[in-house]
Amino acid sequence: MQNSDTTKYIIHATIKADGVIERPDVVGAIFGQTEGLIGSDLDLRELQKSGRIGRLEVNIKSNMGKSGGTIEIPSSLDKVETAVLAASLETIDRIGPCISNISVQKIEDVRSSKRKQVVDRAKHILTAMFDEMLPESQEIVDEVRQSVRIEEMTTYGKDNIPMGPNVLDSDAIIVVEGRADVLNLLRYGIKNSIAVGGTNVPQAVVDLCKKKTVTAFTDGDRGGELIIKELLQVADIDYISRAPDGKGVEELVQKEIVKSLRQKIPVEQALDYYQVGKKRRIAIVAATKKKTDGKVVEPAVSEEVELKPAREELAEFEAPEAEKPRARVEPREEKEKEVKESPFQEHISQLSGTLSARMIDEQNNIINEVPVRDLANALKDSNGNVKSVVFDGVITQRIVDIAAEKGIGTLIGAKMGSLVKSPTSIHIETSSEL
Repeated sequence: MQNSDTTKYIIHATIKADGVIERPDVVGAIFGQTEGLIGSDLDLRELQKSGRIGRLEVNIKSNMGKSGGTIEIPSSLDKVETAVLAASLETIDRIGPCISNISVQKIEDVRSSKRKQVVDRAKHILTAMFDEMLPESQEIVDEVRQSVRIEEMTTYGKDNIPMGPNVLDSDAIIVVEGRADVLNLLRYGIKNSIAVGGTNVPQAVVDLCKKKTVTAFTDGDRGGELIIKELLQVADIDYISRAPDGKGVEELVQKEIVKSLRQKIPVEQALDYYQVGKKRRIAIVAATKKKTDGKVVEPAVSEEVELKPAREELAEFEAPEAEKPRARVEPREEKEKEVKESPFQEHISQLSGTLSARMIDEQNNIINEVPVRDLANALKDSNGNVKSVVFDGVITQRIVDIAAEKGIGTLIGAKMGSLVKSPTSIHIETSSEL
């Protein structure tokens, strides 16, 4: 009898016969018709006596005068000998009185099956047993910190809307899509976010947006775009930020969150893209102006972000109020003088209400005119002959940084955004100051 511990291969074959046959007929035909066919060294009877071939497993069923079934032969021979033995089975063309056909389907490597079993079992051991071990000290700290932050999540209103603990006390909030987004922002110490739960924006969130500076932060997919469109229709939002294409806010790591929030755009620059109607456009601009009159807009990121590697990147959102640049206040007489002498007054008047931007050369000639939403890309593609930029939009830190890189000397916009740094090489003004 073949010892299963030494089996290397199993020959799998099928058998068909034109008549009724049974297992003993098949076994007898295999031993009888292969005897002496491939030499005495591979004689089945001798191989089985020495334990190099195991017991032949034959399963036969008969139906409507026909028989068919399977044959399995365990082998501890090497590859070549096993292949020769398997090929010899296909020479059997008659079993008893019936014409038959035997076809080898495959030769199974038992050791390969055992290897797969070892791998699967090792995976289970690794995930199920090692996870029960005590984590490293840093993992303990991170786990405690994360659990505390998750516990900090609260709800708002009768609809139990998920939100961070600082939403009600903060002047600026981040509106995200769902509970998982709020949890992910809490994981990185951002505690002033609130969820809308899909495209059906709750009335409680709409009312809250009227009192706060609001950044809509949505996924980088079609669903995120639809949520922004609904927010533009029903709520007073001030900035729009999107996750990278194809990613959700709940999937982002700290660096991606910071980058996305730094690249937020004022809502006025997105009205054309999201096809906001004229009536609603006027209402949005009026609501934004009402909230921002007399103060610098505070970006919607909590000051309690604890992870240190990105502190420099978060500096834009955490600059103290006293350090933030404000529009310069000049005497009325000097302003009136500048209005008369400013070479850009004609451009300002023509661009008012158009949400467009003009790039101007040293001779005050127009090089290019683009929508405000495309201004950043247009500046990046400019060839260095742009010396001044006049546009009907908000002067953001991103626009200032690009202008500084391109050697632009004058930057004039409709309103001043929140600037952390203002290069001395650029003269920055708002149209109301000219």
